[in-house]
Amino acid sequence: MGVVTLRRGREKPARRGHPWIFSGAIQCADAAPGDIVDVLDADGHFVARGYYNPSSQIRVRLLTWDEGERVNADFWRRRLRASLARRDALLLPPETDAFRLVHAESDGLPGLVVDRYGPWLVLQALTLGIERHKALIVELLAELTRPAGIYERSDEEVRRREGLELATGPLWGEPPPSRLVVREAGLRFLVDVIAGHKTGFYLDQRENRVLARRVASGRRVLNCFSYTGGFTVAAVAGGAGETVSVESSEAAVALAAENVRLNGFAGREAADTFIVGDVFDVLRRLRDRGEQFDMVVLDPPKFAHHAGQVPSAARGYKDINWLAFRLLAPGGLLMTFSCSGAISPDLFWKIVFAAALDAGVRVRVVQVLHQAPDHTISLHFPEGFYLKGLLCRVEGKFCP
Repeated sequence: MGVVTLRRGREKPARRGHPWIFSGAIQCADAAPGDIVDVLDADGHFVARGYYNPSSQIRVRLLTWDEGERVNADFWRRRLRASLARRDALLLPPETDAFRLVHAESDGLPGLVVDRYGPWLVLQALTLGIERHKALIVELLAELTRPAGIYERSDEEVRRREGLELATGPLWGEPPPSRLVVREAGLRFLVDVIAGHKTGFYLDQRENRVLARRVASGRRVLNCFSYTGGFTVAAVAGGAGETVSVESSEAAVALAAENVRLNGFAGREAADTFIVGDVFDVLRRLRDRGEQFDMVVLDPPKFAHHAGQVPSAARGYKDINWLAFRLLAPGGLLMTFSCSGAISPDLFWKIVFAAALDAGVRVRVVQVLHQAPDHTISLHFPEGFYLKGLLCRVEGKFCP
């Protein structure tokens, strides 16, 4: 086992349970890449135990604060069992078979993401430490969950910062089909776990799609960054009179239209419009034509991948929210999100407020939104709370 010694006074975050040790906190390290290491304070006292990667800005990702707990096969089995048990305790919507089983640091397994899609599991090994233990983790997941197969989608760019190549492909059992059908609150969705975004679907928006279904009745709904139509299908199921979905990917737009038909809503061709294009450009064209909607959904991709991108991301978020407010009729609803971890909830509120102010509308927050509960959040790791959202109602013109 290797040893990492911290600079004096730099042990406080780790002692408080935060799982990351950054390069600037380290005095010296006697360890090889991927080693399990003991982290010591400047006086040589045990702080925590984790795995080490000198190629990453996050040098150590902590696994345990118990000096007596060894990181061996039993450790990984206990952690996986605990993560599975947390999902058993969640009140997921009925008729749902797609959800997150392991949410990395928030489940005490930094760098590991596992999603269930019906009988298949999709795994992401995003760090060197998890890559080193991947074979064992796959074996344990097969033992504990008995899936039809386990497929790898370790194709996030964060792996390159860990000194790893991107990796995809079957890991265990039967490979999944190129498109499989999952259920979410009674609705069905075609999911491409082999080439789709993230692990195939935006599972973190499940409860927000359920909410959209509840409030969409009779509304003309604009779904921006619609991907494969999750919010569109929810709105149609909720009785939306008309939907317009905008997405830059032609393949995703085609799948969105297919998902509407999959749920028995054939014959709505005149009511549901699917547009391939840049959302910013499309929103401006709709504004210039004087279009009005009763509900707008903004679920953009991550605009800020790190703190240095926050100013430009904030401008992007303000722009799309300003355009959405311009397109909403009085009494209209805006469901708006940011999945950028670098954008704090407080900053996001300020951005949406500024957009409403510039649009000249008075807005009330109906509900504060967040990621689905299977995307667990640890109080010791606030970075795990990444998806922020607001359901807002436009109450009229703002006349100060």
